[in-house]
Amino acid sequence: MLTLYDVSAGYNGVDVVRHISLCVRNNENLSIIGPNGCGKTTLLKAVASLLPFSGDIEIDGRPVVKMKHKEVSRRIAMLCQMSGVYFSYSVFDTVMMGRYLHIKDKLLGLPSERDKALVMECLEAVDLVAEADRPITTLSGGQMQRVFLARTLAQEPEIILLDEPTNHLDLKYQIELIEYLKAWAVHGERAVIGVLHDINLAMKLSDNIMVMKDGEICVQGKVSDVITGSLLENVYDIDVAQYMRESLHKWDCLKQ
Repeated sequence: MLTLYDVSAGYNGVDVVRHISLCVRNNENLSIIGPNGCGKTTLLKAVASLLPFSGDIEIDGRPVVKMKHKEVSRRIAMLCQMSGVYFSYSVFDTVMMGRYLHIKDKLLGLPSERDKALVMECLEAVDLVAEADRPITTLSGGQMQRVFLARTLAQEPEIILLDEPTNHLDLKYQIELIEYLKAWAVHGERAVIGVLHDINLAMKLSDNIMVMKDGEICVQGKVSDVITGSLLENVYDIDVAQYMRESLHKWDCLKQ
């Protein structure tokens, strides 16, 4: 589905990520983890064609550089960290923005009944139907993030890129978000690539996991093969035993 060959990208002529090669198949969930500043977000932006890059990025064998931006946007959607700058649109209208590429009469901007129905389905998926008419500026951070997820889903992409999607969500909605995305990726030609700060959530989402350090791939593969104590100590410089104790306590509290 999505293939990267020797991709490098960065800012102002300086590569932040270097020589990245990977393949994401249909119905796969891939998590990308690594310390702050290792290039995770930069890589997602390159995949979404939001940054220039060297190397090749292909979707189903077609180079994205030969696709129109509209076509790339129809196939790839990116849910970013919240910026803190919003217009006072309603929740419904904000999610409807995800339908823009699909609305035939873009001049008048008139959504069809299917567009409206799909927006409501996306709001139901994130448990915000009751908030459809509220201005987004009145929402909490967690509600806002769920609105942006609904907008991403309304775009009907084949590939969803997630940049720290659980920011501002409480533990309940973190788990629900991960479970929903796992279920979403199972159907049709779909895939999820998520940059996650929380290693536990990355493991819960992923079939496969890629660990980055200093702009390059440190290791990638099945979660059970990749996430080891020695890797966590090497990449994150943490006390693995303490980390695991805190993680187990976190999940035990959720079950109660």
